[in-house]
Amino acid sequence: MTQSPRPYLGFGLGLRPDHYESVLTETPSVDWFEIISENYMVPGGKPLYYLDQIIERYPVVMHGVSLSIGATDPLNMEYLADLKKLADRVNPSWVSDHMCWTGLGGHNLHDLMPLPYNQDTARHVIDRVKQVQDYLGRQILLENASSYLGFTNSDMTEWEFIAEVAEGADCLLLLDINNIYVSGFNHDFDPLAYMQAIPKDRVWQFHLAGHEDNGDVLIDTHDHPVRSEVWDLYAKACEIFGPVSTMIERDDNIPALPVLLAELDQAREIGEKAWRITDTERKDSNVRP
Repeated sequence: MTQSPRPYLGFGLGLRPDHYESVLTETPSVDWFEIISENYMVPGGKPLYYLDQIIERYPVVMHGVSLSIGATDPLNMEYLADLKKLADRVNPSWVSDHMCWTGLGGHNLHDLMPLPYNQDTARHVIDRVKQVQDYLGRQILLENASSYLGFTNSDMTEWEFIAEVAEGADCLLLLDINNIYVSGFNHDFDPLAYMQAIPKDRVWQFHLAGHEDNGDVLIDTHDHPVRSEVWDLYAKACEIFGPVSTMIERDDNIPALPVLLAELDQAREIGEKAWRITDTERKDSNVRP
């Protein structure tokens, strides 16, 4: 599968039912929206009613939570058929899910479970990603999930594992900056070293979200504003990867739309400042003897 140059959509939000009416009546300054795929994999109803109108006005990307790419159960072909049907309807800029597993024996745990980072797991995930991409007829993005425990049979770092899967499966990546920070704190690794080891051309999207600080452990809750430490890490990510489509993700304690728009403006300011600096540095380095 030939990799296309990375598109740049700008700054977006996760589309949530709380904001359907505001989006349609106010046409807010959002460059694009991300939808949770499973919320629209239905035969009809209000979610699709609103979505059909929103995709006429904004670019949309699809983000799933049930692909279970790392599971040992066979791939759920019924799920994939519904996912493909939705993608044909929406024509998203891309489709993403998570580097994790979400169920066993046909039971969905409704959580993003971590993987052991070793060669056997990498080969297993690579094979499944290839099958999914062949079925959908497109590359997919996989997101790094936050984690709180590790496996004793892991013999690779998370970033080594992600890079190996991305290269081996020829897939793309969605970097969740908050998740990198959360997992770095919980597992005592350097988030900057993590990002520097990720293949830059495969990163097509950033997530920004809030987390809960419990002192000795951080929990990725998506119910807080983005914290200052994550903003700082995002600035570094912008310097490392260059312009990457960025969105704010809020799943609980969802505020009024203007609150999220203000947070999105903060992301835009940080990103555009970093990209101006790095572009200047790049031009300066080209003229040095």
